[in-house]
Amino acid sequence: MVTPGPNAAPAAPAPPVGGGLDTRLSTVLGGRTASAIEKAFGYRTVGEFLEHAPRRYAERGALTALDSLAIGESVTIVAEVVDVRERTMRARRGSILEAKIGDGKGLLTLTFFNQGWRTKDLVPGARGVFAGKVSDYRGARQLAHPDYELFDRDDPRSLADPGSDEAIRWSRQPIPIYPATASLSSWQIAKAVGVVLDTLPDLDDPIPTSVRTRLDLVPYRRALELLHRPEKVADFKRAQDALRYREAFVLQTALVQRRLAARAVASTPRSASPGGILERFDASLPFTLTDDQRAVGAEIAADLAGEWPMHRLVQGEVGSGKTLVAIRAMLTVAESGGQSALIAPTEVLAAQHLRSIVKFLGPDLASELRPVILTGSQSTEERRRALLAAASGSSRLVVGTHALLGDRVDFAELGLVVVDEQHRFGVEQREALRTKGQSPPHVLVLTATPIPRTVAMTVFGDLDVSTIAGVPSGRAGVETFTVGLAEHPGWESRIWSRMAEELAAGRQAFVVCPAIDEVHAEDDGEPAPEAPDDDTPKHAPATVLATAERMRRMPVLDGRRIEVLHGRMTADEKDRVMTTFAAGGIDVLVATTVIEVGVDVPNASMMAVLDADRFGVSQLHQLRGRIGRGQYAGVCLLVTTAELESPSRERVDAVAASDDGFELARVDLELRREGDVLGERQSGGRSSLNLLRVVQHADLIVDAREEAERVLVTDPDLDGHPALREALARRLDESDAAFLGKN
Repeated sequence: MVTPGPNAAPAAPAPPVGGGLDTRLSTVLGGRTASAIEKAFGYRTVGEFLEHAPRRYAERGALTALDSLAIGESVTIVAEVVDVRERTMRARRGSILEAKIGDGKGLLTLTFFNQGWRTKDLVPGARGVFAGKVSDYRGARQLAHPDYELFDRDDPRSLADPGSDEAIRWSRQPIPIYPATASLSSWQIAKAVGVVLDTLPDLDDPIPTSVRTRLDLVPYRRALELLHRPEKVADFKRAQDALRYREAFVLQTALVQRRLAARAVASTPRSASPGGILERFDASLPFTLTDDQRAVGAEIAADLAGEWPMHRLVQGEVGSGKTLVAIRAMLTVAESGGQSALIAPTEVLAAQHLRSIVKFLGPDLASELRPVILTGSQSTEERRRALLAAASGSSRLVVGTHALLGDRVDFAELGLVVVDEQHRFGVEQREALRTKGQSPPHVLVLTATPIPRTVAMTVFGDLDVSTIAGVPSGRAGVETFTVGLAEHPGWESRIWSRMAEELAAGRQAFVVCPAIDEVHAEDDGEPAPEAPDDDTPKHAPATVLATAERMRRMPVLDGRRIEVLHGRMTADEKDRVMTTFAAGGIDVLVATTVIEVGVDVPNASMMAVLDADRFGVSQLHQLRGRIGRGQYAGVCLLVTTAELESPSRERVDAVAASDDGFELARVDLELRREGDVLGERQSGGRSSLNLLRVVQHADLIVDAREEAERVLVTDPDLDGHPALREALARRLDESDAAFLGKN
């Protein structure tokens, strides 16, 4: 028996004979139900709807631990009615029906106003699925006006002998619990899925038969049936295995196709010559390249000399020498008269890159290559000179921010695009710069956020990936500690006395805050602090301006030169502060995440990150990379009021416990998900993956990649694999197809 909830969707009309995966839902379910599903989830076709996988499965005989439910959480639970009472309201006319449901350990109250008729259904001993938002009423958990579906006591299987095979099978049959909304409950979704499955014909499987046989995967049509209507636990697990591999296989086929398409485009080969610019540069370096830097440099040189455009991602820890590797690539291009454009996410980082390039080149090469910078805050005359240098070709190294993407920016011969901190730029922005070349330029992408192998294979499937694992010798490193003020409020004073000790030794320090002031919680033009958890403390975040003022009044820091740096300052102001800090004219720099990347001050030995729980794992790892860059060991204090064992506290503790960027990247990914791996959202948040997880299912992804390459080598147009070709077309909507074409 189904008990309609207050927001129940109307029953679907009897469906006509169904079609394939591309059939409109309205054809099968009727317009009203299809509209409700589209409004809730965006699904329009049968294929899209059937990919709405249950988030978990319950059993009719299994009850939910009610004492684990959090206040404010929207839940779908299995429970048993324990007690039902109806009473008259005192303050106004009408009655309140209260039904207590339990799991044998805890109780939860269902509350209904003026709905006494529900006592016919909600009787002690009745079991069912209940859905609603958990709230607190006088210290007790409750669901107000929840939706529910009671298990049908008239079902012959429930009336069978309790010990019979049929009764046992029915009691153990998994109940799919779907991601639902306030207007569309889990069981309403289940009913609609059942209607769709009843009309679904047999389906061709995009996975080759030989692969399915090798891996013992059930066919596609059968997998959908077992996913949504399993008879036992093993059924939905087999379905998940098959559908997960199908997802990986289709995705990797799309990414391999992207790589093959990139290699079908001709580009201008670029090579260094004996005695040329690159050789002169290498001879002038006061240090020896690391083994990783040499190996990655050789890979880049081979790509630049090739017949198609290079598409390479270079990843490495903070301070591993990615900028040096990029400079050597730019000099290789310059030898043949080509230009390179390096785009950075902030003006501080762009200016830092220009200073580093000029310093590395030395006066002779710098005057020959004439590196220039182009930013949005330059004066009209500065901008005019930079634009002319790029358009005329007199500058062969152009550094800039988003200003490089402007319509008025032209290049005489753009041969290489270098994108620093790639996760800060959208696809459209990278494409706008790449198309400024008369012939397709080579592309080099840099990231200091280490990426697990399967993430690189999935999110950056068109890129060859190089890794600089080590860091140059001579760096003292960083020790990181969590300062937990929730359990040790008295520790705050020690932060500042410890900083005073570093300053007394002649060192410098950073203090990082998540906001500029009480009004500007996020910096304009720079990344917002990541806060992937909902348990981040609700108190106001520490701010740059207030913190700096408070520090200036501290006796322990009396006489110290304390300045601020944030994204709302002008480019000249930021450059002046950073130059002064680098020269030792500032003791403590209180800043936002504007200093997250690219800032190189070897004398800085301490960092205190206030409200560290408001930042993400990779962001904290990047921030602490600003210290310990010279001969002095760094000390990083992650200050937090987050409670022990809360997700945000665990995130902070993970950073304090490890300086392995690749290990932290895995932690970060598990917290933030994979983003949209084919479309334009590539920075975490809602994942476009369904059952596949790029860390958890690494071996499966590697296998799928190899199978996709095997198919495309012999059948690049997929003429012999029509089901795979159709699955690709279904997977890539118009925006995704455009995205792939640009890459």
